[in-house]
Parts: sequence; structure tokens; C-alpha cells
Amino acid sequence: MGASTALRRVVAGFAIFAFIVAIAWVGYLSFGCRPLDALYMVVVTVFGIGYGEFCPVTDSARWFTMFVIVTGTGSVLFTFGGFIQLMTEGELHRALDQRRKTRDIAGLHDHVVICGFNHIGQVLARQLQLAERPFVVVEERSQALTLAEEAGYRVCQGLATDEQTLLLARVDHARALATVLPDDADNLFITLTARGLNRELVILARGDVPSTEKKLRQAGADHVVLPATISGMQMANLITQPTAVDYLAQNTERQRLNEMLSHLELQMDELTISEGSALDGLTIAEIEVKGKGIFMVIALRHADGTTVTRPDSSEILRGGDALIVLGHAGDMPQFTRRYDVSHSSRYRAGARG
Repeated sequence: MGASTALRRVVAGFAIFAFIVAIAWVGYLSFGCRPLDALYMVVVTVFGIGYGEFCPVTDSARWFTMFVIVTGTGSVLFTFGGFIQLMTEGELHRALDQRRKTRDIAGLHDHVVICGFNHIGQVLARQLQLAERPFVVVEERSQALTLAEEAGYRVCQGLATDEQTLLLARVDHARALATVLPDDADNLFITLTARGLNRELVILARGDVPSTEKKLRQAGADHVVLPATISGMQMANLITQPTAVDYLAQNTERQRLNEMLSHLELQMDELTISEGSALDGLTIAEIEVKGKGIFMVIALRHADGTTVTRPDSSEILRGGDALIVLGHAGDMPQFTRRYDVSHSSRYRAGARG
């Protein structure tokens, strides 16, 4: 029986009990009891206390009292059993739900572990869900866990700084971990622990204080994000380049850009040049010729991380360099397979900004 059945049982038990009490009270009144004495007789009879008879004693009254004892006690036990069932099934449901969640997480591979479900964690989870990337949220706060569960995310309850919690989230089988807790010390400890559990893990760590970046990298973080620095740069851009920033920040303009690209069947890709590939050592112009017009290069990211917008066509590419290109969605996979180029979609038509 489900929880709804148990609840119906409790309601029915109360209704039956109230009906028996009413019948018993009227019955004792009919035997000549005063109203208060009749009610008193009902209570002591149903609950088996039996302090004596306050009404005229007749054979009919005795038979009636026995009837009240049996039916009244039965209705109380029936109602009490419904309460026990409600509590038991609630605990059982929670235990089974927790087991299901644990089993779901146990099958994860190459997933992302998000430590912390604050505002940054929520945005990250939402973007991973849109990208259809498997992930699990590690969080201790019950309120944050409820929000994550309501959104349909996999959750692992516990302290992210605890090694056992990270193992429950299968960090040893994960592809990446993002620790976004507001405390730099916690993020540092999580980075150290996660790196010890998985040497191949890509770790992204949040840092509030710029001086923490070096420590996080020494602890094993591959990337460090400083929200305060990013916010400051955004504000500076709003002052120095307000028109461009405002244009890209407007939802209507992003939607218009999506529609334009959708009509043109375009997408933005990042093409990474592998060492020794057919494109290693060629210029941008030569690569565009090999592309036969299916894309245009709009930016170049060197292996050292520096990015050049509108690079010169005579720029020679080396292994590890990446081209940011805009091209036809259907033609890009064929080009990457032909020249053994790894690529990742940076922006697809119809995606939300």
C-alpha cells in the first residue's frame, strides 16, 4: 500500500471513531445518563479505563457497553495502525530513494563533479544539462540539495571536503571537477584531495582572493576562476566599450543572432591543431584554402593561451594552436576527420546565450 492508502486509512479511522463516540453518547443518554456522565462513560469505556458505572445498570446497558468497548477499541487501533504505516512508509520511501540515487551515481563515468550548489554551481549545472554532459552535485545544505533535486540533477549529500563524499560522487572515475565553494581554503583542500584521488582529473577551482590562484594551481587545479576579477573586467568593458557589451548582453540581440545563424546553418567551432597533423606548419590562408570556403577564421588561440582576434592570414600554426572558426554546421565534421583535427563546438545555431 502506498502513502495515500495509509492516509485514507487514518482519515477513515477518525471518521469511524467519531461515529462510534456519537452513537455511544446517544446510547448512554437513552439509558438515563446525564449528558456529561454519558460522555464520561464513552471515554472510559473506549479507552478501557473503567472507573465504574455512572449510569443505571441494566442488561441492555451492559451489552451496549461491551459493544462500545469492542468497536471503539478497534477503531482506535485501526487509526493508530494508519499512523504507524504513514511513518514507516515515509522512512522506507526515503531509504529506497536514497538507494536509487546511489545506484544512479554508481554507474557514472567521465562525468563532472560540482562541489557546491550556490549561484555559480547552479549556473554551471544548468549549462552542463543543456550540453547533455553527465554531472553530480556534491552539497551538504539540505535547502540547496532540495533545489538540485527539484531541477532533476543527481546529488550526493555530504561535505565536499570529505574524501569519502568525493568517492561516493565517483571522483576517481570523473572527467572533471569544479569546486565553487565561497571559502578559498575549502576549495584548496578539495583540489588537493581530488588530485590525490584522480591524477587525470581536470580541476577547475574558484578563488575569491587573487593571491589564492597560485596556491590552487600548486595544489593541482588546472584552471582557476576569480569571480571578482571577471566582474571587474566586465565593469571596465561596460565603461570603455559600452556599445559592444550592451549589444551582446541583450537577450533580444542574442536571440536575433541565434535566428540569423540558424537560417544560415552556421556554427562556431574551435579547431585544435595536433602536432604532426597535415595542418601543422601551414598558414591560416593555406588552411582556409583546404577548407574550400566552408569556414572563416575569426580568432587564433596559441598553445600558450594567448588569443589573437582577426589574425593575419600569413600566421603559421603549430601543434597545440587552436582556430576559432565560423562555418557551415554540416561540413565541419568532414573537414575535421579528413585532417585529423580535434574540435569542440563553441556556439551552435539555436543555442541560448
